[in-house]
Amino acid sequence: MQRSELHEHIITSAGNLFYSQGYNSTGINEIISKCGIAKATLYSHFKSKEDICKAYLKQRHNAFIARLKNYVEQRNTGRPKLLAIFDLLRDMYLDEDFQGCWGINTLGELSPDQTAILAVIQQQKKELLLYLGEIVGDNISNLSKAETEKISGGIYMLYESAVTESHLFKNDWPIFMARSIAPALFKDTELI
Repeated sequence: MQRSELHEHIITSAGNLFYSQGYNSTGINEIISKCGIAKATLYSHFKSKEDICKAYLKQRHNAFIARLKNYVEQRNTGRPKLLAIFDLLRDMYLDEDFQGCWGINTLGELSPDQTAILAVIQQQKKELLLYLGEIVGDNISNLSKAETEKISGGIYMLYESAVTESHLFKNDWPIFMARSIAPALFKDTELI
């Protein structure tokens, strides 16, 4: 396995453990065992478990954003694009071993001094919020910046709530509920 492939293998293997059993419950030795590598090999790629976690969060976020953009691109302009994030969430809930949001799950395990991981999660949430703002701006006419932020912020909050609640209840009704509420955010606007 080439170095870059091994690097990704470590991130994916460790990430699967972090996502399924939690960051704090996953030890370095377990990651090494799951990857089938030596401890020295792991440390030649990452200085610490925290660095592996940051790489995992970035990998998951990048895959999610790429998948979301693909969902949005495949939808018709207007309402379908504005609601695409909920359709993606439903598919994620059905397709994967759904354990909720990888970022929020990790956040719940952080101590106050783990600010580097916190910063990664905050940046990812900001990127999602900005992308939702782009979707809103591209699909609703004549909005002020404040109106765009209000609508995209509302979609973001409904999405985040749906992720958490669908994981909590092990059911997809929160996704359907959020998707049905979201159009109220842009009911008095002119869709493109």
